[in-house]
Amino acid sequence: MSEDGIRVGYGAALRSREFRALLASQFVSVCGTSVAAVALTILVYRRTGSPLLAALTFALSFLPFVLGGGLLSGVVDRIRPRRLVVGSNLACTALAAAMAVPSVPLPVLFALLFAIGTLSSLSSGARAALLRDSVSVDAYVPARSLFRIASQLAQIGGNAVGGALLLLFTPSGALLVNAASFFFAAAVIRLVVADYENDAEPSGQPLLRDSVRGAREVFRYAELRRLLLLGWLVPMFSVAPEALAAPYVSAHGGSTTLVGWWLVALPIGLIAGDIAGVRTLTQRQQRRLVAPVAAASFLPYLVFAVDPSLPAALALLLVAGACGFYSLGLDGRVRDEAPPELFARAMTLNTAGLMTLQGLGFVLAGAVAQVVGSADAIALAGCCGIAATVLLMGRELRPARSAEPATEPSG
Repeated sequence: MSEDGIRVGYGAALRSREFRALLASQFVSVCGTSVAAVALTILVYRRTGSPLLAALTFALSFLPFVLGGGLLSGVVDRIRPRRLVVGSNLACTALAAAMAVPSVPLPVLFALLFAIGTLSSLSSGARAALLRDSVSVDAYVPARSLFRIASQLAQIGGNAVGGALLLLFTPSGALLVNAASFFFAAAVIRLVVADYENDAEPSGQPLLRDSVRGAREVFRYAELRRLLLLGWLVPMFSVAPEALAAPYVSAHGGSTTLVGWWLVALPIGLIAGDIAGVRTLTQRQQRRLVAPVAAASFLPYLVFAVDPSLPAALALLLVAGACGFYSLGLDGRVRDEAPPELFARAMTLNTAGLMTLQGLGFVLAGAVAQVVGSADAIALAGCCGIAATVLLMGRELRPARSAEPATEPSG
């Protein structure tokens, strides 16, 4: 356990050479994946002329996490974390290079994309374990924050770079950039990060049975279960504005440029909120603010019930994104609640649930908007987000009572 009353900045994390290597690999690989997403969407649309198949390329970035992060999560206890992360990135290098072959059939292209997503999901828990081991206990939350910021900046930059690369190269050339990003991530982790041992011993059971057993073990801890569910459901409802960017902006007479600004408003707010939260809040304050700030992040969504103008909507999204600093305290509490031998499993499941429910959130937002319109769909997402937060964390929203984290498993 860390000293909750202290304030720890980003410098505590960045002092670690191993963490800097992990951060660089995260930024480059996410940037490469974003470039590939742009290239694949254009490639599939050019070949088929089908918006549905083009959209399927995005869906396939979410679906593999159900398989890799859920049903195969036992791998994290069988392979050392560095070996698993490096091996997955090298395999993804080969798969991404194969995707760049101009004549590859679309079914094979989709299969390769699914395989890359599965490998990425398998290594997510091992990467989280390496991050935890590379920094001190007190520096863990700033380190996780820097990972989030790097991912957001890489997605924004990757989308822009992807568009620029397609002016210079074919989609196949842009896909090779993705392969190079995976190779860079593998190389820098292999050369800089130590070969830490696993915290848990392999159970000796078949992989599928072991994965299910591990998931049950993780969810036996009531407080850990509650925190993981919060970390899944809040982002699930938060993605509604991103899912509905084009229809909302179009309905208000905005240009495609405004769609781009709309899509970066939430990430910019998140980055600002994380930086402010790390710099101004103690660890105890970060943990105590998880529930109220998670609920407050949806209040700007409720204003969409009156169909605000585009400038007002962008301001609301910035405020909503800034409330994303609830993740600081959530990260710290998840680390505190997860037993060391279950940490990699918990983080693998965490990534699987997060990605899967975010994908579902995109689908649900679009389906609801078909019936009630984009503005009301965003407002309804805000209502659902507040309701989910109250349901999971209601006792922490009562000022007179402060919930103590549970340490014993309960059924």
